[in-house]
Amino acid sequence: MRVLAAGDHFVLPGLLADAVRAELADSATDSATDSGTGTGTGTDVRLLELPWPLTPFGPVAEVDEASGTEDVMIEALDGVEVCVTQMAPITARVLEHAPDLRLVAVARGGPINVNAEAAAAHGVRICYAPGRNATATAEYTVGLLLAVLRRIPTTHAALSERGEWAGRFYTYDATGLEIAGTTVGLVGGGAVGSRVARILAGFGAEVLVHDPHLPDDLPEAERVADLDDLLRRSRVVSLHARLTPETRGLVGAREIGLMPPGSVLINCARGPLLDQDALCAALASGQLLGAGLDTYAEEPPPPGSPLFSAPGLVMTPHLAGASRAVAEKAARIVAAEVGRYHRGEPLAHQFGSP
Repeated sequence: MRVLAAGDHFVLPGLLADAVRAELADSATDSATDSGTGTGTGTDVRLLELPWPLTPFGPVAEVDEASGTEDVMIEALDGVEVCVTQMAPITARVLEHAPDLRLVAVARGGPINVNAEAAAAHGVRICYAPGRNATATAEYTVGLLLAVLRRIPTTHAALSERGEWAGRFYTYDATGLEIAGTTVGLVGGGAVGSRVARILAGFGAEVLVHDPHLPDDLPEAERVADLDDLLRRSRVVSLHARLTPETRGLVGAREIGLMPPGSVLINCARGPLLDQDALCAALASGQLLGAGLDTYAEEPPPPGSPLFSAPGLVMTPHLAGASRAVAEKAARIVAAEVGRYHRGEPLAHQFGSP
């Protein structure tokens, strides 16, 4: 079996290849994509390094959030039966030129970089790695929340950039909020939201959750059926919903206006869940004390965006899911799927069916 480990600078090709070798327990041989087919008699694992995240991902032909080009993938997939990747563009054109391909294992929460309809037409199965970054994103969310509540970036900049031992930050009006005793509303209670609920409950927060698709109640949170009710009751709101046509623009000026004055809003989920213009207006007016964003409607935000001058806003460049553990876990999850495929077992995380 010939496998292509099409990694990048986060989920490294070597991580994918090592995980596949460990799973198959075979005498796999590595070969660069331009150096022939390898000489081993077992599994042949080829390596390809894609440019993400040093080069931003984007649409490639008809697929989204991909890295690399169709031509590179067509060449690399010559004679390949299984492709394990995070960002490679698996488009209709790529699939048309990869007649031996039978499985694409995507090391991320969803195979957005794969044309699923074309894959099905070519008899190519797709699997993915759900939950790979849930813990990392939950921890980062709470870290961003703390940074906003306690104004850590602002005070750090005052001291490190201006040498200001700023007693003014100890005044009553300038101090921040504690998590303990604060009502925190979570919009979404899935893999990430449920972990955030557990962490915040440990801090002593009163946690609410709104998620119409949640099958069971969360023991750490009070379930709230109505989003408006959650917004009215929450001093802090954190978004953890999936981006769908129904949730796009879920929180806008009306919803922010329902929150108590001086509230805080956090988004480490998807940028288009939130109306950024409404957010900036609420920060400027004081309706919001602060906000933390890790995701944006446009990534990166364009020069001159009002986000860069919004008071009380802490911004990070879509890093919530970035940890070494995530890359290693993602590699193990997709390698396990390759093992199941090789043994003729059902895939654990198959997307659709060919």
